[in-house]
Amino acid sequence: MATLEDSDIQGFVLSSYAGKQPCANYLLLKITDAASCRRWLAPIAGSITTGKDRKIDFSLNIAFTASAFTALGFTADDLQSFSVPFQDGMCTPVRQQLLGDSGKSAPANWSWGNSGKQVDILLLLFAKDEEELARQSEILQTGVRTSGGLELIKLLSAGRDVNSKEHFGFLDGIGQPVIEGTGRETRQLGRTGHATVIKAGEFILGYENEMQTIDPLPATPKMPDFGRNGTYLVFRQLEQDVSRFWNYLQETTRDASGISLLADQEKLGAKIVGRWSSGAPLTLNPHADPAAPDGVDQHNNFSYAGKDPDGFGCPIGAHVRRTNPRDSLFDNPAVSLKTVNRHRIIRRGRSYGHKIADVHVDDKKERGLHFICLNSNIERQFEFIQQNWANNPAFGALNNETDPLIGQRNDGNVFSIQACPARARIHDLPEFVTTKGGAYFFMPGINALKQLAG
Repeated sequence: MATLEDSDIQGFVLSSYAGKQPCANYLLLKITDAASCRRWLAPIAGSITTGKDRKIDFSLNIAFTASAFTALGFTADDLQSFSVPFQDGMCTPVRQQLLGDSGKSAPANWSWGNSGKQVDILLLLFAKDEEELARQSEILQTGVRTSGGLELIKLLSAGRDVNSKEHFGFLDGIGQPVIEGTGRETRQLGRTGHATVIKAGEFILGYENEMQTIDPLPATPKMPDFGRNGTYLVFRQLEQDVSRFWNYLQETTRDASGISLLADQEKLGAKIVGRWSSGAPLTLNPHADPAAPDGVDQHNNFSYAGKDPDGFGCPIGAHVRRTNPRDSLFDNPAVSLKTVNRHRIIRRGRSYGHKIADVHVDDKKERGLHFICLNSNIERQFEFIQQNWANNPAFGALNNETDPLIGQRNDGNVFSIQACPARARIHDLPEFVTTKGGAYFFMPGINALKQLAG
């Protein structure tokens, strides 16, 4: 059992803060003068929320891109100790292909994170209410303006729906793993009826991972333990086209007389996602959403191999089944679980934008998800899920299909719904999600952060 050094781990690694601090701002900064930035960083480092803190009013965390470390004096040799995706950034042709960032989602169309709006530093601010958020945000922005070494590229606002539902209308954040050593198994069991405990080294550098090894620690000659208690943070701003999603469900479920029942739309939406709106898994509830107030207790307590091996409940290519295949990846369920656990991520994202008034009417307002995840190995975890599961046209022996919710669209744009005696195939899926910005960050431990500011 890992013994975590909570006081040296940034609090965001161990908590989303969503319960007590539902309001959030993400400040994207660019370094304009290294010496001035260091002077600004020193007091900031002392105010960063740690994994040991239990703050109620607000929390603050910080992360850096590779360009930030270069600006702050890291040499090319120093950066070689960081993972290759982090060194490359998210906008290279290779990473674009891996992540499926093409068409409208190509980096050239992003509002931040591309060559035109490079981001060096990410400040993550969380607060108990909008008033406290505004107060703390203004303090931070004033510090940035007067630092003489930083420029605010963009401020992104985010929140947490009281029902924890994302904009398409589905309960989110259910299937999170538990980091070994946090002691949160009981809490997760109470929330979802199931707790998958994953080795701390999958999410925090310096600890053993699921392969019983330790991922390489970023280091410099002067800071040999710089990477300890740090993690890689993936940030992607994903715009959700809610009216397109629900109008597609409506058009696809029209009967011969042209009528589309809301129940049929909800069922097709559930097939695409893999869960009902309440979060109830299709594998356990293939015909209808139980939507019981206490139903959430079992929303994560299921497997595919025993209950739903052929996808008659949750389709093989559904979003949640692709991004976490559980025990269905191979013929051997135990081997599948062991393999899947080597590719897990901790999600820390939040929605942005107002809820749409009518899901079938486009109000022309932007809304979506600030997708944030934490992992010790970007290639083996986040990028693997995106490339080998979400965007893989042959996932689960399917033919020319990608994730129906977030996947890169191919020539077929098809989604299969397995059934007996014959499957159904849904055609001409449009893109429901567009990438608007993104970057790879490194979130150092507290001691490393203080060394960086020194």
